[in-house]
Amino acid sequence: MKLNTFQQKLNQESPYDFKELKAIFLNCTLKKSPEISHTEGLIQMSQAIMEANGVNTEIIRPVDHQIAFGVYPDMSTKGWKKDDWPPIQKKIMNADILVLGTPIWLGEKSSIASMAIERLYGFSGEMNDKGQYAYYGKVGGCLVTGNEDGVKHCAMNVLYSLQHLGYTIPPQADAGWIGEAGPGPSYLDKDSGGPGNEFTNRNTTFMTWNLMHLAMMLKKQGIPAYGNQRTAWDSRAVKDHPNPEYR
Repeated sequence: MKLNTFQQKLNQESPYDFKELKAIFLNCTLKKSPEISHTEGLIQMSQAIMEANGVNTEIIRPVDHQIAFGVYPDMSTKGWKKDDWPPIQKKIMNADILVLGTPIWLGEKSSIASMAIERLYGFSGEMNDKGQYAYYGKVGGCLVTGNEDGVKHCAMNVLYSLQHLGYTIPPQADAGWIGEAGPGPSYLDKDSGGPGNEFTNRNTTFMTWNLMHLAMMLKKQGIPAYGNQRTAWDSRAVKDHPNPEYR
């Protein structure tokens, strides 16, 4: 992905050091590799900015893997013969940044994106070494492409889901591109105007820098472990407001 002159200038003149950061991009396209993914085309812009600033990145297409449905960390313990998600989850946990990219289908994020969020949810009950939920201290963002309305709708759903699991969402943490409604050109198609779209390029740039800035801030100091520790809540001496008993 070729960055424009201002994007390159930002990279070259940046006073910030992001070399400690790692980022995972989940490309929730329905297309298996090596088929061209328009969502990945937009992802590559954010990836290029990160890599120019020393961030270690990787793009994963969940559709290339045999991922079981479910909300447990390893669904092979729940009757599925094969589940490729645990190694992906490990990479996600080793990363500081997660960006979920999705195409729009029927106004919604893709079925693969829904599955990926369900699998992320399956790990959300795990704890970090401070007794907080495991995703605390990590940042999340969202990229969306398509040929129908729904960029903001999809982004709202994805970003809400990530913050609910424990991710921190920086300002303007989403970007997207949609072409003319109907069977028109997609993002990477000739004369689509996608890669040169001013609005998309600006928002993708802002999202990427905000992700890097906040990820570095959290890497240095994390989320303070006070008032948000599941371990402390569960072990409190006086449980004067227990869960109700359902009859």
